[in-house]
Amino acid sequence: NRDQINSDHRLKILLDRYVECTENLLELYEDKDGARKAEVDAMSGPNEFSEFYARLKNIKEFYRRHPNEISIPMAVEFDELFKLRDNPNEINLVDFTDEEGYGKFLDLNHCFEKYLNLKGVDKIDYLSYLSLFDQLFDVPKDRKLNADYVRYLETLLDYLQDYCSRVKPLLSLQTLMEKVLVDFDKQWESGSFPGWPKEAGSALTHSGAHLDLSAFTSVEELASLGLDRLKSALIA
Repeated sequence: NRDQINSDHRLKILLDRYVECTENLLELYEDKDGARKAEVDAMSGPNEFSEFYARLKNIKEFYRRHPNEISIPMAVEFDELFKLRDNPNEINLVDFTDEEGYGKFLDLNHCFEKYLNLKGVDKIDYLSYLSLFDQLFDVPKDRKLNADYVRYLETLLDYLQDYCSRVKPLLSLQTLMEKVLVDFDKQWESGSFPGWPKEAGSALTHSGAHLDLSAFTSVEELASLGLDRLKSALIA
């Protein structure tokens, strides 16, 4: 498991470097500021030799004033990667907690503490929490509208996304989340999303469902519910 994770992270480093170089080259070829064209014109004009020696003089003068400035060839980067690959006692390429066992387990202790601080939840042990933390469809509707519960979900989501990026660095989380949002929108519109049947969804926006304002600590939190939801609460 450790070898696979390290291998994926090494490959991710190479892919990121490739993308960075490609984007830089594309920017140079597009020449939006005209700098490349101006340089080509200067080197291909009637005084190309004078231009060449003037630039050579400037380069020599620069290194005379900055003798410690050196150009590191890309081969050095590859040599370092080869050393990492061939070293059986290589250092960890990504940080994990002791509980995570370098990508073998989840460490949800922080999320568990936030869960226990929610109003109305049963005081369970950590093992019980591990068996239900992803069963969000079982959470009562009134608790889902609580600001503390929303913050708990944000903490849980942030951790899971960070964990996935460390364990599966080659996985495109953005692409995955875009697909999840598309599937969510379809299920929400059809009323088939787990834990939010169609009648519950319409009640939240049209029938004036009760809203516990004491659970919100700022105007921004209220605004995040949407205008329709706030109107329904006022009607109630």
